Amino acid sequence: MRKGPLVIYGSKSEDVKQCARNLPGVDACSVHRLNILQLAPGGHLGRFLIFTKDAFESLNQVFGTYKAECLDKKGYQLNRHVMTCADLSRIINSDQVQSKLREVRRSIRCHDKTKKNPLKNAAIMNKINPFAKKRAELIAKREADRKAKRAATLKQKQSKAGRHVKQARTKKFHGLQDELKASFKDAEAIIAEETRLGNY
Repeated sequence: MRKGPLVIYGSKSEDVKQCARNLPGVDACSVHRLNILQLAPGGHLGRFLIFTKDAFESLNQVFGTYKAECLDKKGYQLNRHVMTCADLSRIINSDQVQSKLREVRRSIRCHDKTKKNPLKNAAIMNKINPFAKKRAELIAKREADRKAKRAATLKQKQSKAGRHVKQARTKKFHGLQDELKASFKDAEAIIAEETRLGNY
């Protein structure tokens, strides 16, 4: 059931409690026993309050004023507003407050979760060996020069001058082979002649 009106009575009108208890949804409370749960149930302000005359007149006695302390509560006085601006988000986001705050802390990972192989990971290799990048460039340059030189050599061999050089080299090779075969044949003839004469 939703909360209805709250009837607040004083010490001179206690009969109001017995009259209000028969009404559904209507609560009654003494002015000397007020609390926040009855005045703002569920944290919602704006409950309909009905004061009796003696209860309204005794509020200064129960809660006191800004100038005098109350009589029922020892050492209690109404609170004064300390803040002139109650907008907390505006205060927090102001330049004056933000300039005094420290920077947002961010977690920095000191090392990788998985250990990477420097032989396969170039970034890790460059971190371990500063000369690794220069070495890779030198190897790549040497490989490029080797390919360029090989291509130039093949192009020269396939040209007309290259074919003449190859033919001359082939002719020289075949001439050496013919001379070698002739020298073997002469040697075999000499050996056969000496064998026939009985020198062996």
